[in-house]
Amino acid sequence: MTSDISGIDPSVPPSGTGCAECDEVGGWWFHLRRCAQCGHIGCCDSSPAQHATAHYEATGHPVMRSFEPGEEWFWNFATQQTYRSGPELAPPVSHPTDQPSPGPAGRVPEDWARTLRR
Repeated sequence: MTSDISGIDPSVPPSGTGCAECDEVGGWWFHLRRCAQCGHIGCCDSSPAQHATAHYEATGHPVMRSFEPGEEWFWNFATQQTYRSGPELAPPVSHPTDQPSPGPAGRVPEDWARTLRR
C-alpha cells in the first residue's frame, strides 16, 4: 500500500487539468499522471514528451497516480512498483471526463498513434 511511503501528500490538489509543460508549449499527451507529493500533472511515458517521468527525475518525488477517469492506481518510480490503490488524494482525481485521451482536443495530430512511445 502506498500510504506508508514518504512522498505522498493527500491534501495537495492537482496543478491543473492537463500536462503543465505540454500546455505551456502547445503540445499534446496520450494519458496523464499526477504527482502524489506536489500535484504536478505530467504526461505518461507513451506520450511524446514524457513529462511525468521528467518531473520525477527533476524533483525526486517518487509516487504518481493515474489522472485518467476511472483509474486509481499508483506508480512508485523509485521502486518500480505498481499499487492498485492508495490514499484518497485531493480532488479532482482525474482530468475532466469531457477531455479526450489523447488530448487536449484540437492539439492532437491526426497520426498521433504512430508517434506514441512504447
